[in-house]
Amino acid sequence: MVSFKTTKISSWWMAIRPHTLPAAISPVIVAWSITYQQKSFSLLPALAAMFSALMIQIISNLVNDVMDFNKGADTEQRQGFKRVTQSGLLSQKEVWGGVVLAIILAFLAGSYLIWLRGYWVLLIGVISILSSIAYTAGPFPLAYNGFGDLFVLIFFGFVNLCGSVFVIMSTIPSISWVMAFNMGALITAILVVNNIRDIESDRKAGRRNIPIVYGLKVAFWEYRALIILPYILLLFTAIFSRQFFLLMPFLSFPFAIQLLRDLPKTKGAQLNKILGQTAQLVLRYGVLLAIGFLLS
Repeated sequence: MVSFKTTKISSWWMAIRPHTLPAAISPVIVAWSITYQQKSFSLLPALAAMFSALMIQIISNLVNDVMDFNKGADTEQRQGFKRVTQSGLLSQKEVWGGVVLAIILAFLAGSYLIWLRGYWVLLIGVISILSSIAYTAGPFPLAYNGFGDLFVLIFFGFVNLCGSVFVIMSTIPSISWVMAFNMGALITAILVVNNIRDIESDRKAGRRNIPIVYGLKVAFWEYRALIILPYILLLFTAIFSRQFFLLMPFLSFPFAIQLLRDLPKTKGAQLNKILGQTAQLVLRYGVLLAIGFLLS
């Protein structure tokens, strides 16, 4: 019995893909620091925003696990991390049950935010949950029709960061929009590595994304742009706002440069390391940016 429970717990841990959670956490951490700088930080809505972001990320991961298996994108030949549906660790019914539970938990946290800030939060929440499901499910799955990168940029950048700022302080300072793009771009870079790694299995499953449609060279340039632009925009933002502590994320720049050098030379399952390191870059950039706001 203990062995069964341990296996189930580890399977669910695998299913939620903890290595992807920095994509949900990092923009909210930056949002917290912005509201703190504005002297409008409030703990309960901040925690509710973080929890909601995590639940929406988990919903997307679980739906992706099932739907990629059903569409043939996840096979024994895939190079990525093990998927619980494809490997038989969890049944489709169990994974869909996890989706329902995560939706319920997201709505419970969201109910407090709706009560606090009004029905705009309900609209944002519903759109976020539907989008996380529609990423790989439904009649027009975004990831299979060339909109995956745009979805990640908009949701993880603008919706996650600016939405978190709004529910904490009921307004969105203009600097939030620049930071939202920066975080969204870095998080989209994680997806680019994922798409490069899975190009063959995705092509067989009928996915359309930049590596498949335009080739690997264009995908490498997309990755470079998504990594470099957040540093360039941050430099101009710090200069024009005279908040020079916002340059703290440049401490992570050598790590970013190393990723830019390594990606074109890496193939197959070794890209999992680059994917994980890109997620680490997102977290480092986000934490350092948050420290910069706190010091400014």
